[in-house]
Amino acid sequence: MAHPLEKYLRAGKLPHIWCAGCGHGIVTQAILRAVDELQLDTEKTVVVSGIGCSSRAPGYLHFDTLHTTHGRAIPFATGIKMANPELRVIVVTGDGDAAAIGGNHLIHAARRNIDLTVICFNNTIYGMTSGQYSPVTPGGSFASTAPYGMVEPSFDLCALVAGAGGTFVARGTTYHARPLTNIIKGAIKHEGFSFVEALSQCPTYYGRRNKLRAPLDMLYWYRDHAVGVSQWEKLTDDEKAGKFPIGVLKKVEHAPEFSRVYSELIARARERSEA
Repeated sequence: MAHPLEKYLRAGKLPHIWCAGCGHGIVTQAILRAVDELQLDTEKTVVVSGIGCSSRAPGYLHFDTLHTTHGRAIPFATGIKMANPELRVIVVTGDGDAAAIGGNHLIHAARRNIDLTVICFNNTIYGMTSGQYSPVTPGGSFASTAPYGMVEPSFDLCALVAGAGGTFVARGTTYHARPLTNIIKGAIKHEGFSFVEALSQCPTYYGRRNKLRAPLDMLYWYRDHAVGVSQWEKLTDDEKAGKFPIGVLKKVEHAPEFSRVYSELIARARERSEA
């Protein structure tokens, strides 16, 4: 019997290239479950990625897909949305792709509130290029370019996007796979810029350097350090130390959406020209 999500996959592109124990397959499945439960029209859904481990996902997906240059997934996706606002545009990116070389595009897409769903597969490392630290690598942890420990402070991507003006901001983990699907469903349904940070384990390059060699060790770490957003708000600052919230962190309804506002501007300009 065929798997119910098989219809969304390019079977000829499998098996995938991700390492054993990588969490990216879990995040990809969460996306496909969200698409399936929402019954999205695959002919009107576009998936765009940049460069990195996460950005290989669209190659396995049976949609119109675009694999672009490093850090540039969001501007390509913006062009697609502006050219045809009726399309549902999903961006698949990684923490390095989105927060380092693509960071400027991320904050300005959030500021514009353009109707894109950006899903960041955050494995806290550059996995495709052998484990260099990224802008979200935790302080004190080790990477190939931080052999004595990470000394830079890390980005809180959700706080960054929320502060830049994103109207839907959420976080989930690969341990909390079913809630992650529900979060992604909410992000896709939201009209405006939606951002989902999906914490995904990388045992090969992050875990083995940081005493989390087994994939299950990393999943259990998510279990033990994640706190649901409703419970998070009840904790004291001391109780929050070393933990992080998951769930929908920000949601603003009925904010002006960029492609719609721009279309209205064009219509007004045409009316004046004809007058």
